[in-house]
Amino acid sequence: MAIAHRRIGTGPVRVIVLHDWFGTSANWGSALDCLDPQGFSYAFLDYRGYGVRRDVPGRYDLPEIADDVLELADELGWETFSLLGHSMGGKAMQQVLVRAPERIEKLVGLAPVPAAPYAMDDATHTLFHGAAEDPEKRRVILDLVTGNRASRHWVDRMVAHSREVSRPEAFAAYLASWQPLDLSSAVKGNTVPVLVLVGEYDLALTAEVMRATWQTWYPNCRIRTLPGAGHYPPHETPVAFATEVEAFLRA
Repeated sequence: MAIAHRRIGTGPVRVIVLHDWFGTSANWGSALDCLDPQGFSYAFLDYRGYGVRRDVPGRYDLPEIADDVLELADELGWETFSLLGHSMGGKAMQQVLVRAPERIEKLVGLAPVPAAPYAMDDATHTLFHGAAEDPEKRRVILDLVTGNRASRHWVDRMVAHSREVSRPEAFAAYLASWQPLDLSSAVKGNTVPVLVLVGEYDLALTAEVMRATWQTWYPNCRIRTLPGAGHYPPHETPVAFATEVEAFLRA
């Protein structure tokens, strides 16, 4: 069965895009209108249990995402391609890299979860692991990662979207996969070109975190801070986000 996906552009630069824990292939704000369809071919994948693939059964873990990415690339006829991953998707793209390093041209991480286990104290663990069933916990997380500065209306819409388009059991299972997973020894020293984008107001995945992880493990990694954004630059600063991504991928 063909893997359903969202396609933007027909250009020569091929990119498979992996969304965050809360989002889907559609939840990239107005950044979708800022992408260059002549220069790039973007394939936005929904994970099993999410979006247009909400009813596709699965294990709901990162190795399964990697399997689906490689199958989608084969269906598209893309022997090599770049990956763009947001948050949880940033860790998922590293799972793809570990699985098939010879097929990956470049990595772009948007507030990407590092390859090592994501440390959580007791309060954070309770907050994150309760978010599958409790919409208020989802709201608290979204407010935190956008620097406690986004409007209540926007946060509420993001919470509602995440509940509508994902299965609670998938939401919970992906967290149980990405949070403890350790890929750091597998990626350390990989010379793939990497761009890491960090929102100025992201209180969780900060530039300091990226320097201590991504830039330590990937010798060809550069880090850029996006002013005026938190964890969701495609919503908060879409033009700046698209410009940074495409400048790096074109180079």
